[in-house]
Amino acid sequence: MEARVINRFVSTSPRKMRLVIDLIRGRGVEEALSILHFSPKHAARTAEKVLRSAISNFQNKDEAGRVDTATLFIREAFVDGGPTMKRIRPAPMGRAYRIRKRSNHITIVLGQREMPKVIEKKKATSTAKQSPEKETPESKEKASNAQDAKARESKAKESKPKSKTKKSESVS
Repeated sequence: MEARVINRFVSTSPRKMRLVIDLIRGRGVEEALSILHFSPKHAARTAEKVLRSAISNFQNKDEAGRVDTATLFIREAFVDGGPTMKRIRPAPMGRAYRIRKRSNHITIVLGQREMPKVIEKKKATSTAKQSPEKETPESKEKASNAQDAKARESKAKESKPKSKTKKSESVS
């Protein structure tokens, strides 16, 4: 399950907001909240509000009720550019400079990590403790393959021709 939040028309430049969003992407929700809360950047305040809204959306979406925030993480977080307001600033000699007041859209998607299931320890008997009467066809096949490999190795050692250098050493 996931929860998606989009905050549109935020009056911060996308470049400044991306610096903040890059800090929290892929992290756990609790860690991301602490990063944003103590970040000195102004854009972190808006990002923190959006993240809190995403957490609230996730909890409202879940039928069971409250969700442990330790299992939530930020699956996606990105910033898109919004509309730019163009303003004019007077410049020397009758000219005008253009001011671009940029905005952005923040999107945060939360996901829930699967908690590892506790596996009960079964009383497993090792293969060494099994009696030979209970051998499976697979274990018999493995044993025969091992014996075949040993036989091939011994034949390969016997069929190797002796090198000439060894013969010359033994002659002299």
